[in-house]
Amino acid sequence: MKIALYAGTFVKDKDGAVKSIYQLVASFRKNGHEVVVWSPDVSPSDDHGGVAVHAMPSVPIPLYPDYRLGFFSADTRRQLDLFEPDIVHISTPDIIGRKFLLYALKHRLPVASAYHTDFPSYLNYYRLGFAEGALWRYLAWFYNSCETVLAPNEIVRRNLLSHGIRNVGIWSRGIDRELFHPGRRSETLRRSWNADGRKVLVFAGRFVWYKDIRIVMDLYRRFQEEGKADRVRFVMIGSGPEEDALRRAMPEAVFTGYLTGTSLPEAYASGDIFLFPSTTEAFCNVSLEAISCGLPAIVSDEGGCRDIVELSGGGLVARARDIDSFYRQCLGLLDDARRFAIQREAGLAYAASQSWDVVNGALIERYQQMTS
Repeated sequence: MKIALYAGTFVKDKDGAVKSIYQLVASFRKNGHEVVVWSPDVSPSDDHGGVAVHAMPSVPIPLYPDYRLGFFSADTRRQLDLFEPDIVHISTPDIIGRKFLLYALKHRLPVASAYHTDFPSYLNYYRLGFAEGALWRYLAWFYNSCETVLAPNEIVRRNLLSHGIRNVGIWSRGIDRELFHPGRRSETLRRSWNADGRKVLVFAGRFVWYKDIRIVMDLYRRFQEEGKADRVRFVMIGSGPEEDALRRAMPEAVFTGYLTGTSLPEAYASGDIFLFPSTTEAFCNVSLEAISCGLPAIVSDEGGCRDIVELSGGGLVARARDIDSFYRQCLGLLDDARRFAIQREAGLAYAASQSWDVVNGALIERYQQMTS
């Protein structure tokens, strides 16, 4: 197959969505298919390993300048015409994604779209909840114009169906077990965190309000108020616009900055419990990465993170935005070594079964059926 792939960002390791896209492109090529990628957000320093990548005109997105708003130009149309794709894969239903969809419909090409990001859930965090209905109407039109839309799990699939979106299938996510495994634990790193004799609670992600980082801040404060601060060390992996607020609220926490390569799994594996209260995740790659490194995860009961924890048995689920519930679940793992060990081993066993070859192989087979 010749696959035209549009990605809102194609900067390696920038977020969970682009990690999945990179793995999908690699699987396509491994199976003998040709891929060309278009994106408004491309890093000239990334090695694309021979994949043709077209950078598109773009400007920073207001309120979210780390990401870019792109534009579909006459050059893009000429590039698509020259490539003559058999199928179009769209990762983001934005302005460019709409243009790719219309191009595919005009040329009677099968088109698939992956639901990577739960954009409607972001609106309330920016006081734009009034626009949620209009956004869902647009998404329903967009996805119902595709031959298939790919949800990362059953929770998201049911949500899409409830908003009138049809032809929803599942494309789950895999894990690179050569990269993410508990053998990367570093006692040297733990000593640099001053974590001797403490359990390390790890958060990884963008420091933005829609990741529910206020729960992390409140948990930090609760451990102090309950006289248990000396039992734990909070390690915050990532960066973002609210970092200053986090640092002020958590003065004794460790802030590692944005980590890539082997530094990220080393930091995961050097922790003990993964804490991720976000309610806006479609899949939650970071939870799978942490579980694969041997950390039981404590997540919210809203959003895609719950699916990973319940399927794997590798952690606990707390009530969304409920500090008391998250605190109780943390103590449940801190105070019960047997429970901790059982959940850790269950998570590791689940991660071992989630290879990218299996996950993406099923999707490639589906695409071949769509183009035959």
